[in-house]
Amino acid sequence: MYFGLLIALVPLGLGYLIKIKNNRWMSKINLTLSWMIYLILFIMGAELAHLDNLTTNLQIILCYAIVLFVCTFGGNFVVLLIFDYFSPAKTVKANQTYDSRFKMIFESLRVCIALILGFVCGLFPLFIWKYAEITTQVVLVFLLFFIGIQLRSNNISIKQILLNKIGITTTLLVTISAFLGGVVASFILDLPARVGLAMSSGFGWYSLSGILMTEAHGPIIGSATFLNDILRELCAIILIPTLIKRYQLTTLGLCGATSMDFTLPMLQKGGGIAIVPAAIAQGFLLTLIMPIFITLFNYGWFGL
Repeated sequence: MYFGLLIALVPLGLGYLIKIKNNRWMSKINLTLSWMIYLILFIMGAELAHLDNLTTNLQIILCYAIVLFVCTFGGNFVVLLIFDYFSPAKTVKANQTYDSRFKMIFESLRVCIALILGFVCGLFPLFIWKYAEITTQVVLVFLLFFIGIQLRSNNISIKQILLNKIGITTTLLVTISAFLGGVVASFILDLPARVGLAMSSGFGWYSLSGILMTEAHGPIIGSATFLNDILRELCAIILIPTLIKRYQLTTLGLCGATSMDFTLPMLQKGGGIAIVPAAIAQGFLLTLIMPIFITLFNYGWFGL
């Protein structure tokens, strides 16, 4: 149990101790991270191809992902909408177009392409697949390390994060409603509650949630978790232009952990510069707590 938690937190913490000001080096780190994510998803796809009763298992994965998405994203939507309706806090509106929305959707789908390519290659009996598990673990450690560097190098202090009331509030609402949705999904799917809670703890960070869940529960649960989180990002991209003019806090919460990076430009276009601090705070906090909660739930630390 302790080893699993250390694997998740130590690389992230060590990376956070390093601050890089050189833009050239940060660009290299960002590029390296992208390729590492694609590599891990490629391996996940290959592991899927090695499952017995493949057709049946793919149906199970889709069923798990859809039920989990409806319960968690739907729960987020309802709770955030109620909070947004009664909240006096409103951000400045900005009228801008979203001509790059389809480009962002395509960029999100590229990770699915990596998974599909891995699946196709996994159908071939290559000797390299016996090293897939150890390769994933090694890449995961470096992935978390570089993410820690990213977080520290964005010039965001812990004080700034903890003083942003809107970001903290949406983080709490997203976390609690996602957990409730995860419990409901676990009952529907006849899974242990802790597995449903772990699957709901990705908050849109598909590149890591799928990996951690695959390591703990195998490729079926891992792939369902990945699909759930990629669906969150895709739906957030689609809904931002529609919702943000009237329900900005709801839109922010639905973006989950991606609010500090991938969906941040769209949030800024619709909500103005005033929404940026809250978006960064929410994304940072969800990114920070995500591996902690997934690891704790996976190893049953809450007695579930």
